[in-house]
Amino acid sequence: MKTSAIARQKAPDSGREGPRRGPVRRGFAARLLRKPAAAVSAGYLVLVVLVTVFAGQLAPYAPEEQDLTAALQGPSGAHPLGTGELGRDVLSRLMHGGQITLLGVVITLAVYLTLGVPAGMVAGYRGGWFDRLVLKSADLISAVPVIIVLLVVLAVFTNNESAAMAANGLLGAPLLARVVRSATLGVKEELYVRAAVANGVRDRVIIRRHVLPRVTGVVLVQASVYGAYAVLLETGLGFLGVGTTDASWGSMIAEASKNIGTDPWLLVPSGFIIISFILALGLLSDGLRDTLAERYSPPVDKPPSRRMGRPRGASPAPQPVRVKAPVEEPDADALLSVRGLTVSLRIEGAPTDVIRDVSFDLRAGEVLGIVGETGCGKTITATSLLGMLPAGGEIASGTILFEGADLARADAAAMRRVRGRRIGWISQDPISSLDPSFTAGAQVAEVVRLHTGCSRKQARERALELFEKVRLPDPARVAGSYPHQLSGGMAQRVGIAAALAGDPALVIADEPTTALDVTVQAEILDLLRELQAGGTAVILITHDWGVLADLCDRAVVMYAGEVVEEAEVTALVTAPAHPYTAGLLGSDPHHALPGEPLPAVEGAVPPPTQWPVGCHFQNRCPRVTESCKEKPVVISHLVGPARSTRCIRPLEMTGGPAHD
Repeated sequence: MKTSAIARQKAPDSGREGPRRGPVRRGFAARLLRKPAAAVSAGYLVLVVLVTVFAGQLAPYAPEEQDLTAALQGPSGAHPLGTGELGRDVLSRLMHGGQITLLGVVITLAVYLTLGVPAGMVAGYRGGWFDRLVLKSADLISAVPVIIVLLVVLAVFTNNESAAMAANGLLGAPLLARVVRSATLGVKEELYVRAAVANGVRDRVIIRRHVLPRVTGVVLVQASVYGAYAVLLETGLGFLGVGTTDASWGSMIAEASKNIGTDPWLLVPSGFIIISFILALGLLSDGLRDTLAERYSPPVDKPPSRRMGRPRGASPAPQPVRVKAPVEEPDADALLSVRGLTVSLRIEGAPTDVIRDVSFDLRAGEVLGIVGETGCGKTITATSLLGMLPAGGEIASGTILFEGADLARADAAAMRRVRGRRIGWISQDPISSLDPSFTAGAQVAEVVRLHTGCSRKQARERALELFEKVRLPDPARVAGSYPHQLSGGMAQRVGIAAALAGDPALVIADEPTTALDVTVQAEILDLLRELQAGGTAVILITHDWGVLADLCDRAVVMYAGEVVEEAEVTALVTAPAHPYTAGLLGSDPHHALPGEPLPAVEGAVPPPTQWPVGCHFQNRCPRVTESCKEKPVVISHLVGPARSTRCIRPLEMTGGPAHD
């Protein structure tokens, strides 16, 4: 019988939990128009574009119509903005000239965005040789004098301004790609992107549906800046007279500059339209960026994350020599058999082991718990099973046999077939693992379609069935809710539904009850228990001994990147065979005496760069001897064939006889 150390309470009306009723969600246009600067700028730009497009119907004169008797006159009733040196109406020429200038801007931005945005997202998300190519191209383009290249293009294509503006977009695309790449690198590490990878979503779908919306704000700002640059470039070409011979804003600037001594007013209309257009373009892009960012803004009461690191100036300790212990043969009857797993990450530029010599087995329908303090390698162990290590991480050695296939050596295509279909993932941060751009139902339906190939309607119906399976109240309403409208418990249920969408044989739950109240914790544990009863194996990562004892069949205790003990839960709790396990059990708050300090294991888990040569627990162990410090301790079965421990004197802990 398992030892239960959790007080499970049931609320009589727990099924009434529903989506949070927050402020009414306004549409994108409504939120944009609430920003005065953006609204005014949008209206002005729309007015300029409409007047320019319909200049043939709205302009009082043809652009080349001359009245030599009215040359270089100021504003009048017949000519509201005056006339030029040949008596041509300035207002009409501004309206018709905008067609040439704005067409050049559209051509530039079309090439600029079409090439730069996809290249930047792919480079940031996939990395590799394409990433290096984008960066080198951006460096090369930065050294090229753009105006010289455009003059060459105009000479080759005989004053074809459209070709010059297309070349301008081509020259700017690598610079945009570099900026988009930087933004993509940050989005790539978001939990909802990692959740999509864990569910087996293809890279191109993740880039299109999850990465693109988050980098749109950056793209808008860059597009507005480059659009303004394109306006200036086109007017510059017109000023030099090397572009088109038709009326344009640039040719009007050139005409005004020649007559600035006799008619200074002529520079005002053309100068105003160019300056105001560029200013409005920038203000509108800022408004669009801020409006897009509102849906991703964290709650105001959410505390900033705190990252602890090595003090500045401190030198990392040398990495201990890796010693390989004899590795047992994988269990042929196990669903998952891990042997000698060692994972390294690049820390301060050098490959460093972060977990070492990890071995365990998991059978179908079994629940295996992994317990230990923060920084012991629990999550890295779990993510290595799915091939989702952080950038720079790699499996240095060992095997991960799952259903007969070695996932440690599987390629990307093979891992996509496993993620979501055969192995599901439940994140410890349910809200962050859901994309704020889409409703809960749409995200689960996406995973269903990916793994079953069904229609959109069938996927929506299946998503509702999964919501009912995880006991979500009012599944239809939850399916239409965005992540910020869900409570933590409901978001966790949505995450479980997504993990079950592919009917996996194994579910990895990374601290699924963290930050949930006792009642919701009990309901989540009931869901995991139902999965086990249905034959699904579960790996449960937790800090809570009560949860471990309540749900798990076997447990693995990890410390500083190593498995220090593995045993059946009852034996582990009643007779720990490693001092660290005993220390964790002794630190259970339920054992604290009123008025006394909470029990705790003295010290902290050393970072990978400071692991000692011998037993990793030696600096905190009350039973340490010189033998513990001499050489790495290998895991053994001295306590019994069904349990293992990484201690040279486990019998002093259990008091039992030795086993071979």
